[in-house]
Amino acid sequence: MTATAPQLDDAPHILIVDDDRRIRELLSRFLSGEGYRVSTADSGVQARAKLGGLSFDLLILDVMMPGESGVELATFIRENSGVPILMLTARHEIDHRIEGLQAGADDYLAKPFEPRELSLRISNILKRAQPPAAAPAESVRFGKFVFHIGRGELRKGEHMVRLTDREREMLRMLAKMPGETVSRLDLAGNGDAVSERAVDVLVNRLRRKIERNPANPIFVQTVRGVGYRLMVS
Repeated sequence: MTATAPQLDDAPHILIVDDDRRIRELLSRFLSGEGYRVSTADSGVQARAKLGGLSFDLLILDVMMPGESGVELATFIRENSGVPILMLTARHEIDHRIEGLQAGADDYLAKPFEPRELSLRISNILKRAQPPAAAPAESVRFGKFVFHIGRGELRKGEHMVRLTDREREMLRMLAKMPGETVSRLDLAGNGDAVSERAVDVLVNRLRRKIERNPANPIFVQTVRGVGYRLMVS
């Protein structure tokens, strides 16, 4: 017996819409074993009801269903949602595939198919549906200062502010996580107590270069007992 993968609350939720109970049960068991959360519907009417109350990451629609067909359901869904759709059909003619794609389907799989191929297609569709990762910021601004992370350059207006190599690396670590706390241990690098004390010295030196009042810093703030954070504009 195939072990069922644990289903996490944030695992992708898939809705299978097929009037064939055997197909629904087989796909539900297989995809649950792949770690997905799975719901099923035996008709367009039942699918609409579930779509009205639940959120899904992908829909698997059978083309040939009594009443509302999978193509008609896909057309309705596309009027209101961009949720990815994978169409299943026993028909191989190219015209029917084009019909499904024109209705808004993201992919098409003809029956019979290997479950592993279905799993790979689902994985690829979900990857394509993910929003692109935001590119890391090239620079951060705090007050009148701009720090270019890649070049390690700190400027105040048109003037370059001189940094030591250790100050530059420490500021780079803080700038890569603006507003978030970076531990003294991480800033120390090798993690011994002497280096952690050296971090405090470096922070004080950096504050004298960028803070109006180093004793009451605005930009490089202390998170007591943990480390430091860089507050950017």
